[in-house]
Amino acid sequence: MTSFSNGTRRVERVRRALLFVPGDDLKKINKAAGLGVDSLILDMEDGAALNRKTEARTTIAQALRTIDFGRSERLARINPLESGWGLDDLNIVLPAHPDGIVVPKVETEEQVQEVSLFITQFEKREGMPEGGIRLLIFVETAKGVINLRQIAGSDPRLDGIMFGGEDLVGSLGAVRTKPGWEIFYARSALVTYAAAFGLQAIDTIYADLHDIPGLIEDSRLAQQMGYTGKLAIHPRQVEPITEVFTPSDEAIAAARRLSEAFQTHQSSGAGVFELDGKMVDMPMLRAAERVLARARAAGKV
Repeated sequence: MTSFSNGTRRVERVRRALLFVPGDDLKKINKAAGLGVDSLILDMEDGAALNRKTEARTTIAQALRTIDFGRSERLARINPLESGWGLDDLNIVLPAHPDGIVVPKVETEEQVQEVSLFITQFEKREGMPEGGIRLLIFVETAKGVINLRQIAGSDPRLDGIMFGGEDLVGSLGAVRTKPGWEIFYARSALVTYAAAFGLQAIDTIYADLHDIPGLIEDSRLAQQMGYTGKLAIHPRQVEPITEVFTPSDEAIAAARRLSEAFQTHQSSGAGVFELDGKMVDMPMLRAAERVLARARAAGKV
């Protein structure tokens, strides 16, 4: 596992593609465990029917205890706290020691803190290091978007914020379109607040399973906006997403060259300088350093 620093926190895992897996289907979980995905989200919320919630909890707990997930991070998505099922989900899955918990439909900092405190109490009872089980959350409602500042700074257990674009459209009463202008403000706001608080920003799903070129284009836009990864709803989406969020050899070489040239010019007392016909200054250096940090996190450097 590669650690890298981003802002005010240390994020311990690279999360380029995060694949949803229905929590009530042990065969699908077992198959997904062999795919080598950065993160698997074992789902008790949307991925489980209302009459299968209990089955999803117990199946996920069984899978966590018995299946070898290889290098994949094991995340369990609980139901929203207001549903009345969320804490019951935690009671069943926490003893199976997932790597992290995903909380949907977060709208306030208190919701994050409530789940984190619940996990802390479990870790203390079990004699586990406090903070070892990480927390990722979904912001997918209008209220969640306007409270992003408080949510992003709510708890040190929090690693990242996931953008739920499809649910947000329903919250807004908007119409989902391929260009996505109806969600663009929220998409921009989420990545901005995540960066301000040193959190990973995980982009929303791409619903068309057969439109791989569209998925790649949407993933590139998210990556250019500053997102660190994207949600996947089918195994066929994993490879394209992972590739987009992994710096290419050319990008790594260019970033190294710029960084080395900057150090050389700094040593000689020069600030701004020219490289390949372009003026190089601190913002360009920071961009290069971000490329190299992503490359290190992905194991390419």
